Amino acid sequence: MSDSHHTMAQSILIVGGGTAGWITANLLKKRWPEASVTLIESQQIGTVGVGEGSTPAMKLFFSQLGIPESEWMPACNATFKTGISFPNWTGDKEYSSYFHPFYSHFDLETAKAFFKNCDLRRQGFEADANPDKFWLSARLALDKRAPKTKTRLPFELDYAYHFDAGALGEFLRQKALSAGVRHLEGDIEQVELCNESGCIDRVHSKQHGPIKSDVYIDCSGFRSILLQQAMNVPFHSYEDRLFNDRAVAILTNKDRSASISAQTVSSGMQHGWRWQIPLRNRDGNGYVYSSSHCSPEQAEQELRRELNVGDEVAAKHLRMKVGRNERHWEKNCLAVGLSQGFIEPLEATALMLVQFTVEQFVSDYHSNAQDRYNRKINQAFDAISDYVQCHYKINSRRDTDYWIENRENTSVSDQLSKLLECWTSGGDLDPILSQYQTSVAYLKPSWYTIFSGMGFYSNQASTLSSTMHPSTAEAAPADMAAIYCEEMAAMFEDHRQFLNKQ
Repeated sequence: MSDSHHTMAQSILIVGGGTAGWITANLLKKRWPEASVTLIESQQIGTVGVGEGSTPAMKLFFSQLGIPESEWMPACNATFKTGISFPNWTGDKEYSSYFHPFYSHFDLETAKAFFKNCDLRRQGFEADANPDKFWLSARLALDKRAPKTKTRLPFELDYAYHFDAGALGEFLRQKALSAGVRHLEGDIEQVELCNESGCIDRVHSKQHGPIKSDVYIDCSGFRSILLQQAMNVPFHSYEDRLFNDRAVAILTNKDRSASISAQTVSSGMQHGWRWQIPLRNRDGNGYVYSSSHCSPEQAEQELRRELNVGDEVAAKHLRMKVGRNERHWEKNCLAVGLSQGFIEPLEATALMLVQFTVEQFVSDYHSNAQDRYNRKINQAFDAISDYVQCHYKINSRRDTDYWIENRENTSVSDQLSKLLECWTSGGDLDPILSQYQTSVAYLKPSWYTIFSGMGFYSNQASTLSSTMHPSTAEAAPADMAAIYCEEMAAMFEDHRQFLNKQ
């Protein structure tokens, strides 16, 4: 018997498919190849199917599975993503849009210049702290280039992907089946708990009868039929801090020869924001909004006006349950994906949290340290929700109650409050950021970018004092950083042309 038998589950039942279910199946089978992994999904229940963006964590996922981009990307109409642009989040023309990049080795020197200019600007001095001038990722998006160099370099740019969620789920299903995952089609009618331990003893399927396993993975979506319904694990809502609870999505076709910018565009709307996600064959579009401020009909019409499409193009309406479970691993059940929680899709973190949840589970399973594990996952959810809320909290729009109420909202975590206060007072953010202690939390480049990109400065810029020491007084030349990024971008491939070669 191998050592892995002492540190892994012998049998695992995943309840629910979709992208989260099949990512989970692939990861577990890769990490525990000798375990019996079964996934059961209902044919009566559709998947959400519109989450079509990722973070760079997905690059690591495919690398771990040994699946090259040339295999999965064409199958899923996938494109590259170097970051997210945020137009129309402020009421200030000087800060009409900014780009949130993926930080990489190419940005080491320009990042230092950016931080310096931001800190000068925080102190009230004139300094060009437009983040778009300092990040190579922003220039690649502007030039519609792929994050792939024409000649091989000793390091790579960090990047993520856009993809057809339905096609990705099907691709991962086939990979899981070929790796030995058992697939059942069926509906769970009853979850039977053990009277003594409170663990799940077995589940009863309408089509397959009772199914017994060592570990049960809840990938049943917002319904959370195992963890929340059967095991009564409480749900911690974020509705007091994140107002958006609905979305409407519309797909639009595109010319397959058209150029593609490797960015998600997240544009401010009257009562929320809309996404534009470029795939090879179409664009994914959607409006994420607050039902307390806007009806589904109003949201759909506002989105149609923005896209200039009529009623002949179908729209899909979605409800979102924003928050997280109090516990994610309870006894012999683990919740993954929407069944464990959801932070609205602004920064495309859903699949990253799926990976993080499963990989930490595999790492911690042998120690059975559930309390520590749950704290770790909760810290990740809370840290991401802080960053997402920050977009709304520091907005400067005054055109609708939605934006005003978000800005005036006093339901803010202690961590985010400390960061906001530290930034406006000119303090050092590093000690506060180090307290997050989670690998999925946002780091200094992201916080400086959002604060500066949205013009979140309490002091009016003044002329630099000639009496100040040059090392602290003189702003870094932003135009030189922009020229550097432009020159570096020339080393990278055209996005559409690179995809056509895959």
